[in-house]
Amino acid sequence: MRKYCLVLLLLFCGFLSPRAAARVVYFNEEFTDSTLRIDYIFSGTSKTQHIALQSLSKTKGWYGRRHHLGEQLLRGNGQLVVLDAASKDTVYQHSFSSLFQEWQSTEEATRLERSFDNAFLIPYPKRPVEVVCTLTDTHNLVTSELRHIVDPKDILIRDRSMDLQTPWRYIWKGGDSRECIDIAIVAEGFNEEQMPDFLAMCDTTMLALMSHEPYRSMMHKFNFVAVMPRSVQNGVSIPRKNLWFDTALGSHYDTFYTDRYMTIPSVGRLFDLCTGIPFEHFIILANTTQYGGGGIYNSYTIASAKSPRSKLEVIVHEFGHSFGGLGDEYYYDDMYETWYPADTEPWEPNLTTLVDFASKWQDLLPAGTAVPTVPDGKDLTTKVGVYEGGGYQSKGVYRPTQECRMKVNEVKEFCPVCQRAIHRLIDFYTEKE
Repeated sequence: MRKYCLVLLLLFCGFLSPRAAARVVYFNEEFTDSTLRIDYIFSGTSKTQHIALQSLSKTKGWYGRRHHLGEQLLRGNGQLVVLDAASKDTVYQHSFSSLFQEWQSTEEATRLERSFDNAFLIPYPKRPVEVVCTLTDTHNLVTSELRHIVDPKDILIRDRSMDLQTPWRYIWKGGDSRECIDIAIVAEGFNEEQMPDFLAMCDTTMLALMSHEPYRSMMHKFNFVAVMPRSVQNGVSIPRKNLWFDTALGSHYDTFYTDRYMTIPSVGRLFDLCTGIPFEHFIILANTTQYGGGGIYNSYTIASAKSPRSKLEVIVHEFGHSFGGLGDEYYYDDMYETWYPADTEPWEPNLTTLVDFASKWQDLLPAGTAVPTVPDGKDLTTKVGVYEGGGYQSKGVYRPTQECRMKVNEVKEFCPVCQRAIHRLIDFYTEKE
């Protein structure tokens, strides 16, 4: 009681922030060493959003973070908050983005309603919990919310612990899954005979990614597994050429009618193929020489496995999206809808509209730096400033350096701001409070 009163007094006097006084959630008190998978359907138009619960399932083992459970470092375009059903205390949080929300910015969404499946993993609760799934718009305002109770004893939660596993193997093990970040590299469009080639590509992909800071100096905090689903046909579908193939994930180019944008039609299918395998994040290697790919925050990265540019460029950039939550720093002003409105600060750590620049990289600016900063062509990737142009917009959105891996694929390294953001995220996943 005396300790509780002291905390209240410190809060009242302003010596502690609300976050500092927040309840620390201990994994073993709230969860078992198992995983609850929650599948949702997101649907709507450019102006509407709907969330529907599709299914619940369970597997043995929990391979996500075991610390900072009640927090989220990045807001994303959607949030999953797990509350103790009795006390309403937050016991777990997860943030994400979705292909559905990207589609909402297209012209097609103004005249058509579509649906997209999504799957999320949370640690398996010991007691009933209330799960709150929310989607937010470009103003960071909640546009749709679904609340539902999950009773861990519910007989309709399918136990998939004994499901037949897709063949897989470790290609790098930095340590125990409870202390490391588990990355699954998944084969797409490879048949049985091509699996040795895929495994060699996994090694090359991992080494290319880990050659960049801050991954390079923190490689001991990662595990990589190669997942080997066999496809009936080789390759990746290219709709504009009327080429369609029967592959493990059904990936295809021309997403949203953009030639090089490659995605998969079902996130649930990806999770099905990785059932029971230790993973937190996905990299999908697609069996094609066609340049392209995609990356969605806390969903997946996909890229060509055979394009000469893929391993050294595209995968690093797209993993910056899917793992690091970084925004695109290039711009061209031909989006159907403004993605970053002037009155809202982006949640991505490497973009700002100056609405709340203090929460971004203001502390990294050299003394006397002008805002905005005029490009001078010197120290392109290391000179931190506030350069106008980013997030697909030439005006009103600012990036940290003149060039970066999140702007130009040919740049060798991430800028200091992106490196710090990734470093913070790795620590968030792996370090204790």
